[in-house]
Amino acid sequence: MHYSTFPYKLYLVISEAACLGKDMVRVAEEAVKGGVDLVQIREKEITAEELKRKTQKLKDMLDKYQVPLLVNDDLQVAQSCQASGIHVGNSDLPPVQIRNTWKDCGILGYSIEYMEQLENENTRAADYLGISPVFSTLTKTNTVTEWGLQGVEKIRSLTTKPLVAIGNMNIGNAYEVIKAGADCLAVVSAICAAASPGLAAEQLRNEIEKIK
Repeated sequence: MHYSTFPYKLYLVISEAACLGKDMVRVAEEAVKGGVDLVQIREKEITAEELKRKTQKLKDMLDKYQVPLLVNDDLQVAQSCQASGIHVGNSDLPPVQIRNTWKDCGILGYSIEYMEQLENENTRAADYLGISPVFSTLTKTNTVTEWGLQGVEKIRSLTTKPLVAIGNMNIGNAYEVIKAGADCLAVVSAICAAASPGLAAEQLRNEIEKIK
């Protein structure tokens, strides 16, 4: 069982665009104070240099709270900023390759879009599996499957890896998704776009904690 090595419950996936004009570092800090215990920076439309600058700024703040930062899909930036880890999908650098290249990678996440992926070496190399998306979402439109609660239950029955549910996670479905077998919720809009990111994080965390 992997659970002891993945203690995280509420995972913030953040970008400038998702924050709707609010300062990204401030949104992340409020969210951490509210109960977020893992953060991923996910910026697709900016230069590597800009990503590096934003990642470093975010990491400097998160280090004060001892909250790990993951970088989405950019190994070079993750390594140069000494991030805690990286999250990759099906069309990104494979986890096996990342393990071979980055020996100090602390947390390696891998998105599952097909049931068949559960059997491969990349899944075995990952620390957790991102179930993406559980429910369809406008922030991630290039996905294949919408898993739903039954999909989460099915994957839970087939693997002992920690499962991180992503895709339209909010206060209305948080409890049900954890109950279905997810270990952690990855949230974008429900925190980033909230009037009070700290309060939104606290409410989500309370829903998660209802299930022991």
